[in-house]
Amino acid sequence: MAMFKAGDIELEIDEDGFIQEPDKWTEGIATALAVTEGVDDLTDRHWKLVRYLREYYLKFGVAPMIRKLCKDTGFKLNEVYEMFPTGPAKGACKVAGLPKPTGCV
Repeated sequence: MAMFKAGDIELEIDEDGFIQEPDKWTEGIATALAVTEGVDDLTDRHWKLVRYLREYYLKFGVAPMIRKLCKDTGFKLNEVYEMFPTGPAKGACKVAGLPKPTGCV
């Protein structure tokens, strides 16, 4: 597997760039992963979404369905795509340090 370096931390990633050890995620890693998804600056809105994804994943062990994500955060789907152009699964979940979602997020 490939490695991803963020500062002095090196993490294993899969072929799509998702980190393989979600427990080693930090906000610094999130910032570095965001750049790989075309997001150069994480705003408060980005962090609200990322933190929601992290908390949901840590509580339930999976990423939330997109409908739940939008309902709980108050973001419309088009707003999620504005923040993370590659989408909620590929972009937002990756930045949040979640494993690659297997179904429809």
